[in-house]
Parts: sequence; structure tokens; C-alpha cells
Amino acid sequence: MRVAVIGAGIVGVTTAYELAADGQQVTVFERDAGVATGTSFANAGVLAPGYVTPWAAPGMPLKVLRHLFSRHAPVRLGAGALGQLPWIWRWWRACRLPVHQANRGRMQRLAHYSRERMQGLTHSLHLEYEQADGYLVLLRGPRDLALAQGGMALLRELGVPFELLDAEGCRRVEPGLNAGMRLQAGIRLVQDGVGNCRQFAHLMRAEAERLGARFCFQQTVQRIEAGSEPKLHLGQSLAAETFDAVVVCAGLESAALLRPLGLRLPLVAVYGYSITAPLRHFDAHPDLGPRSALMDEKYKVAISRLGLRARVAGSAELGGTAQHHSEAAIATLYKVLNDWFPGAADLGRMQHWKGARPMLPDGPPVIGASGRPGVWLNLGHGSSGWALACGSARLLADRLAGRPPEIDAAGLDIERFG
Repeated sequence: MRVAVIGAGIVGVTTAYELAADGQQVTVFERDAGVATGTSFANAGVLAPGYVTPWAAPGMPLKVLRHLFSRHAPVRLGAGALGQLPWIWRWWRACRLPVHQANRGRMQRLAHYSRERMQGLTHSLHLEYEQADGYLVLLRGPRDLALAQGGMALLRELGVPFELLDAEGCRRVEPGLNAGMRLQAGIRLVQDGVGNCRQFAHLMRAEAERLGARFCFQQTVQRIEAGSEPKLHLGQSLAAETFDAVVVCAGLESAALLRPLGLRLPLVAVYGYSITAPLRHFDAHPDLGPRSALMDEKYKVAISRLGLRARVAGSAELGGTAQHHSEAAIATLYKVLNDWFPGAADLGRMQHWKGARPMLPDGPPVIGASGRPGVWLNLGHGSSGWALACGSARLLADRLAGRPPEIDAAGLDIERFG
């Protein structure tokens, strides 16, 4: 079967690999010059399935309103936020407890399945990329610890192993933590960790090409023509390429591609920020920076160890643009880094990044048939694309081949949006 994949982010690349592994003739079309150049380029890299939950949750609207008046807010509204009111309305309705619980279960199943698939691929393909085991959620004070009780109860309910550490225990796990910083406790998840998403994407591209997949870069898909033999119209060319199936993994651009087909998915950009810098004097002071991945629960900012670099990532900005960088959001990242690991990173060589997370209002992605002949979807992963990519790709490949998936995929269809 001739299959076109639109998009070469982490979701598109892993989808291309799984389809090629099934023996499909795969062609990937990417508008940029390489893989993982957008949302997959400089994300936090955290792989913690137990913390993959919908942003739409009971009590979240009130939390968001409170955050808006905070100097170091984890959630921000950009200048175009009013234009997202229909999406915000859907998100607010998805915060109802029964809806949240259903969507949480769907994302949890997919996240744990995806971790298993990623670990299996890493082992069987002998992939080597920057990664480290362990994830530590830092709780600054008693209030943070009290607020974390619900999250720990959920981890117990899901059977996710963790341990609650006091401040001394946290510093044994992460010796580089600032001794002068107030720390109440930490939640340690030993099965979770961090990995370099962009490196993994490049490795999976090579594996997909080894299986016969073809990558076409700087190729913009202008239009999809659905049918028994769907067609792609590329760039300014009048000609169209014909396939047996088309899989849309184009992130935020997916919405515009699908609209002419009568598919109006409520997909918007929720922007995230990251800063990345080399660690100082690593050879002389190996514990100067983080050992693995941490999360500052108060500010919702992750600090990750990627080889000899530290990456700090966070913020959820609705209604912004890719071109405008919020100085306040970046200042929060610097604050959290300097709070916990002062002097660890070479700030003079800091790289800033802002990426658009393509998010659906209720949380889970859409994986499967689009309802239009020949057109399939694997999109809407939001801030969890790295954590969900490998499982989503395998699930899509099974569905396209007509095989029953290995996990319960109920609720991941486009039908939930009518």
C-alpha cells in the first residue's frame, strides 16, 4: 500500500517507521528542511506517563484565572486569546469530572503503551540517544505538598510506583540541588525519566529509511483530495501525487489541511518555552547540574539533563504567536533554573525556543480514520507528543492495516467531536 505521511515531527517520523515496518510504501512530506524542526525541536524531554493527563480537569478554570495575576504564571494569555473563545468553551466543558476521568484514562493507557513501545524500539534497534532515568517532582513548601496529595492518590490508583521523599532524600537523588533553597518534599518516580526527542526522531528517520520510507523535505502540501486513491497537491505544482492512504501528522497545520474536507477539528496552539545551555565545568563538578529530570510543581517548569546540557521548559501560552516571545515567560524559566541549580549552566551560551503545541480542548489526540475516504489522522497530542508518539504510531499503523490495536483505543476517534 502506498501511504503518504504529512509532517516529520516526532509523531510523523514514528508513524512513518511503524508503517514501513508493516511493509507499506511510505513517503513523508515535510515543509521544513529536516525532521523535528517544530514542536519536537527543544521540548522538555520528560517521559513520565503517570503525569500525562488532560489539561481540562476539575478546578482548572479557577487555577488558570488565579495564574493570570501571577508574575511567574505557568499559564498565560496572548494578544489573540479572545479569538480562542470557542475552544476555551469546549475546554471548560471538558473540565467536568466524568469527562475528565474518561479522557484521563485514555491518555494514561496510551502513555504507558507508548513507553513500552519506545523502550522496545530502543532495545531492538540499538538506539543511542541522550537519556537518563528518574523523575523528581519538587514541592517547595507545605502548600505544594498539600496540593500534591490528589496527584499522589491518582498515581496509587493507576499503580504507578513512586516514593515521597523529604528534602534530604531529594538532595541524595539530585546532589546538585541548591542547599539554600527551601524544599519541603519531592515525589520520585523511578520508572520515568528524560530523553532527547529530536535525537530520537533523527534515529527513527534513519530506521524508517532503512525499511524503504522516503522523506521529501521542503515540500508543502497545499491540498488533500480524499477518495479511494487520495491525492496530495504540493506547492505551486498543478500535478498531484496519488496514494492509497494519506496520514495527517502535520501538527497545527493539520486543521487548515482538513478544513476543505469538511473536518473542523478544534485544534489550537498552546505555546511552550524552553532555554538550553551547556553545563559548566562538568568534568570537575559532575553534580553541578541535574542528573535526570525534575519538575518544579509550583511553577510547572521542568529541568532536564540532556547529555552535557541543561534544558528548562514550561509555560502554557494561549492566543500567542510564534514570533512574539514573552519576556515574563522566559524570566520564569531563568528563575527556576537559578533557584535550584545556580551557576550550573553557562548562561552566556543559552538558547531560547518557543514551540506551538497542537492541542485539542479535551486532552487526548485523534488517532485513526478521518471519516473521509483514504484520509487518516494522528494529531492533537498537545504537550504530550513526545510521551505519546511511539504508542500513537503503532496504534495508527494497526488501525490502517485493519488489525485490532493492542490497547483499548476507545475515545481516540474523531467521532467524539461529532
